[in-house]
Amino acid sequence: MATYQAKSTNGLSFEVRKDGGIIGSLLYRSWYKFNAVITMADATYAVEPKGFWETLVEIRDGDDVLLSFSMGWKGKIVLRTYFNGDEQDYVFDHRGLFKESFALSDHEGKELLVMKPHLKWLKMNYDYEIVTTGSFETLKSKQILLLAALHCANYYLSMTMATLSM
Repeated sequence: MATYQAKSTNGLSFEVRKDGGIIGSLLYRSWYKFNAVITMADATYAVEPKGFWETLVEIRDGDDVLLSFSMGWKGKIVLRTYFNGDEQDYVFDHRGLFKESFALSDHEGKELLVMKPHLKWLKMNYDYEIVTTGSFETLKSKQILLLAALHCANYYLSMTMATLSM
């Protein structure tokens, strides 16, 4: 079990930290777009929406798709990873209204992490506290999955805000 913090300075950039050390960052290219760059100590990955409505998002290492996700009809985001030729499915789900949080679960429904957003009213952006399970901490690609979950939370919040403003 571990606790991570995702801090945003301007709503376009997030740093994920654990025990004061930087795990990685997520940098959006512009407002209202889902294109982003994930940077970790050993690699940089492109986050690119696909399709006419940009409902599918892929995380790429060059031409290789490492992870993709899309939002389902019930608001759940389904992630599929392709790490080292091994396909795995995960579900990213929103919980609660007043004490909202997000959870990432594996294909068997076993919870791997919980993210709690904290709205910074003056800057109108979010920071997140992320608590992971022991099972999550044993995953080989946990860092990119952690940053993908952060992108999923931002994606979910952006989509729901856009829906509410219509």
